[in-house]
Amino acid sequence: MPGASVLIKGTTTGTQTDFDGNYTLDNVDDNATLVFSYIGFKTLEVAVNGQSTIDVTMEEDASKLDEVVVTGYGSQAKKDLTGSVSVVDTEELLAVPATTFAQQLQGRAAGVSIINDARPGGEATVRIRGFGTVGNNAPLYIIDGVPTQAQANLNPNDIESLQILKDASAASIYGSRAANGVIIITTKKGKMGKPTISYNSFYGIGSPEKDPRGFKRSGTR
Repeated sequence: MPGASVLIKGTTTGTQTDFDGNYTLDNVDDNATLVFSYIGFKTLEVAVNGQSTIDVTMEEDASKLDEVVVTGYGSQAKKDLTGSVSVVDTEELLAVPATTFAQQLQGRAAGVSIINDARPGGEATVRIRGFGTVGNNAPLYIIDGVPTQAQANLNPNDIESLQILKDASAASIYGSRAANGVIIITTKKGKMGKPTISYNSFYGIGSPEKDPRGFKRSGTR
């Protein structure tokens, strides 16, 4: 697990794990205790007891993970939020057959107006702070920290969490690009445990109101 914190208990000495989850601490007392922590996971304490190599597996803390809300470059607990933020359940999004997450978002966040585009490859019109008179009124999308204004380049099934920043405080993070609101998306990543395979599909049947040759569709002609 990359970015996990490893601290010698009772001190300010510590480090972080690298991309492969490895870490190194020098001059650790044999009687010391290492504290492993990572947001969304239970804090783990392990006694050194003279060991030179300590491998641990961290366990998810679902109760804490549910309380975390992404707000720009950081995260806050819901009870500490002072700005206008909407959190959308991704399971509700997947209940709607659509090609983009913006189309699935319609009617699921207060204060967010969405007009769907039925054209093949069309993107929905999203308005968070109403319609202005100057320039583009589209919100800024932040996908795994990367800013974009395109919707169609993301598979809705890959979304782990989705937050909407609706007030002017978002401008302190993203500047003038956040004038029309910000939609922050975190995509799914690999997790510890056995591999799982999921499959999602939608199907429908359509029929023309009129016969292609100009006849009305009825029992007789």
